[in-house]
Amino acid sequence: MSKRQSSFLFFAALVISGTIFIQMAIYAVSMLVGWNAKFNLVVVCHSWLKAIGLSSLEFALDGLVIFTLVFTIWHISSQLIHTARMKKRLEQYREITLTNELNQTYGSEKEDFIIISHPAPMAITMGFVQPKIVISTGLINLLTNDELEAVIAHEMYHKANRDPLKIFILSLCASTIGYIPILKWFNQQYRIIQEVLADEFAIKKQETSVHLGSALLKMLKVGMAKKMPFAYASFADTSVNYRIEYILNPLKNIQMQIPLKVALISFAIFSLICAIFIYALA
Repeated sequence: MSKRQSSFLFFAALVISGTIFIQMAIYAVSMLVGWNAKFNLVVVCHSWLKAIGLSSLEFALDGLVIFTLVFTIWHISSQLIHTARMKKRLEQYREITLTNELNQTYGSEKEDFIIISHPAPMAITMGFVQPKIVISTGLINLLTNDELEAVIAHEMYHKANRDPLKIFILSLCASTIGYIPILKWFNQQYRIIQEVLADEFAIKKQETSVHLGSALLKMLKVGMAKKMPFAYASFADTSVNYRIEYILNPLKNIQMQIPLKVALISFAIFSLICAIFIYALA
């Protein structure tokens, strides 16, 4: 797995989803303000359906567009609300002294680390514009210094790569445009690759996989943390099998195999939409 594969998955999902979202947004604006969206894909579909005597399906098409856009707005709003609530809770449990010490240790001019007083071991990276690494006192008490450094290095990779934002974008695309099934696969594979790459970064920084592996095993023995309703990158709740395989054998290249059936179905649906658009313009 490589950074190139990760970038391909992310941008491929953006291209597919962006094409559909832009067309639907233009159509929604045309309905609201009466703008002539002559070359809009959904308007093309309307004309095509009328031509073959299926004008009654226009309402279904309208419903799909409205549902998708409303669901997208709801999903984004829900994400912002849950994130804001979590930030307030973090402030209540913040360990000011430990937070300052950790930020000073890693020479951060800004507050990149937040330590919270909580018995459950937790290490996550959250936030879209300025991601922060949140670590619990339960994790600090569970791990040795070397193991904690490995976890921090892992999360620093997520922070530098802005993974919380990218994970949210892919999750949004996969959930709102479910009729393109390859988007769900893109989302899952991106998470796996990013976790392996974050582990690779931590291993290279410490020049050993021992501390990262022992930290992961300790957290697995304690138990998986409860899923939270907002986008974040976590140390021990994603792609565990792939990560253990990589830690045991870093030289082994874990291949990314695209599911042929899902890819063909997705390609057919997307191609059909594009074909209708090209036909109308011709």
